[in-house]
Amino acid sequence: MKVILLQDVKGKGKKGQMLEVSDGYARNYMLPRKMAVEATADNINTKRMTDKATQERQQREREEAFAISEKMKDMVVTVRAKGGGAGRLFGSVTTQEIADAIKKQEGIDVDKRRIVLDEQIKTVGDYTVKCKLGYEITAKLRLKVEEL
Repeated sequence: MKVILLQDVKGKGKKGQMLEVSDGYARNYMLPRKMAVEATADNINTKRMTDKATQERQQREREEAFAISEKMKDMVVTVRAKGGGAGRLFGSVTTQEIADAIKKQEGIDVDKRRIVLDEQIKTVGDYTVKCKLGYEITAKLRLKVEEL
């Protein structure tokens, strides 16, 4: 019997994959546990439509990430932090503070987990920060840290 997997099944295949399994295995194990559905014409067509929609969504997200990376090339974001004089800061500048500054100054919403700091920022100055925007697209952002 041909089935379409609704979730990953160890030793059989990944979610969305269509495969041939024995009738008893499908009827007695996979179908009652909602691991798979029978590969009827309707289910195959539904799978194709969802695959097409997923590809279009991924392509749109990839284009948006590329557009954001192009904007970030010219961008200089300023973060103001409390300091103790002589260029030293109290604590360090976090990725959340950088993400908030990007959102406030440029209107671009970047998740704090996508910002990569090579080392902690504990002094005033200019830095280069990497932003992983997804789909193998990274952007370098210039960051200027100022003392309050």
